[in-house]
Amino acid sequence: MPASSSPRLIGLPYDASSSYLRGPAEAPPLIRAALHSPHWNTWTEQRRDLSVPGALTDAGDLPLSPTADAREQIESGIAALLAGGWRPLALGGDHSVTYPILRAVSRTYPLLTILHIDAHPDLYEEFEGDRFSHACPFARILEEGLARRLVQVGIRTMNAHQRSQADRFGVEVIDMRAWEAGTRPTVDGEVYLSIDLDGLDPAYAPGVSHREPGGLSVRDVLTLVQDTGGTLVGADVVEYNPRQDLAGVTATVAAKIVKEIAGRMLGSG
Repeated sequence: MPASSSPRLIGLPYDASSSYLRGPAEAPPLIRAALHSPHWNTWTEQRRDLSVPGALTDAGDLPLSPTADAREQIESGIAALLAGGWRPLALGGDHSVTYPILRAVSRTYPLLTILHIDAHPDLYEEFEGDRFSHACPFARILEEGLARRLVQVGIRTMNAHQRSQADRFGVEVIDMRAWEAGTRPTVDGEVYLSIDLDGLDPAYAPGVSHREPGGLSVRDVLTLVQDTGGTLVGADVVEYNPRQDLAGVTATVAAKIVKEIAGRMLGSG
């Protein structure tokens, strides 16, 4: 199997840009443990066996400083995967990691569409004095021109400032009211998928720092992963907070999503 069609896990144990609670830095090994648990098999719903040699490999966790240096470390680590022909599948970590990931990915794929699943738009110009907060990554991404489109699904916390930012950058927002009314995203070309687990309703994923009721179901997210158009060239699953989880439920949900992303990458161009 050529490396160019293969996903490669990479853990990003970083949460120094989190507001309110810490804990997402502890997530990568727990998502891996759930992914490799013997309670299920290695086949995805798309009938791809992740145990086949080369189907899904793992670069381990990047050693990251709890400082601004982490951004450069993440960018370099993702660039190394891309240089080897892999499709990065990053395990966060808080959502601030998406900005340095996209700095690397956009150099290989300059015409990216980002499909972003989240309760929050993460479009603040700055948050609590920090322009690189986990509340700001998509403002940084768009102002640097790292993607041609940003499509957001599951939003249910947008305030006036973030609405203004969405209008400024031309963000396509499918909030939960629109989702419930039947609106669905349409994307094509090279696609990067960013999934914040608080995009799901906390009934399905309680192990997050910012629980926001009224969100997507697990099946909603899996359908987006499996059926959205385009070629999936990279992805991240972020904001799992083990300190807030109940009986490992959210780790299992995260691992299920990671499985299906990997399966989609294997069949995506």
